[in-house]
Amino acid sequence: MPEDSQNKPVLGDYASEIRSKNAGPFWVTMETFMKDAQGYAIAADEQFLNEQVIADLYKVDAGTVQVFRIPALNVVKISFPRPVSQASLRDRDVHAGQHHVPLASLTIPVHHLSDQSKGTARG
Repeated sequence: MPEDSQNKPVLGDYASEIRSKNAGPFWVTMETFMKDAQGYAIAADEQFLNEQVIADLYKVDAGTVQVFRIPALNVVKISFPRPVSQASLRDRDVHAGQHHVPLASLTIPVHHLSDQSKGTARG
């Protein structure tokens, strides 16, 4: 499994894809497509990934963040208002195609890593 430069697993290591895109000119949506149930359990863990975590990562109000957990698909979808509207003067990512990077870089909590050492990990 690939790991970041500090040898700590990150959310992106457990995903087949994490992407971001516009959800209209005023919203960003991000989707985590996890490789398996173990990866989904990490992404869906409300202590690890929640509205406040997203608010802190993206400098938005936690009350505006929407998190949708879809266990049948091993997907967590997150939406929040864009800081500036799409294609406006201060928009630095017109398609919101790079917003997923901080999310994919979140370090996995230690308790999820200890679950792997008990033989519950799938590879």
